[in-house]
Amino acid sequence: MLFVIIGHDGPEGAKLRPSLRPAHLANLRPFVDGGKVVIAGPFTDGSGSLIVIDMENEEAALAFAHTDPYLTGGVFNRVEVKPFRRVFPE
Repeated sequence: MLFVIIGHDGPEGAKLRPSLRPAHLANLRPFVDGGKVVIAGPFTDGSGSLIVIDMENEEAALAFAHTDPYLTGGVFNRVEVKPFRRVFPE
């Protein structure tokens, strides 16, 4: 199942992001290498980030989102996890 994860930056997000980026990317790497990440990256307005990821179920997606170093380290002050249905490209 596909899920959209939106991480909303907190007030210290821009300051904390550079130091936590290596841990965030290392946490994401196994999913990238396993072909589970459809797209991921920060919003250009500095408000947060988006990940579209293929997970077994919502519980797995929530667990992944809630253990992301950007959330646990304070870059994000909250995350949203929503199921997603891809229409294009097929």
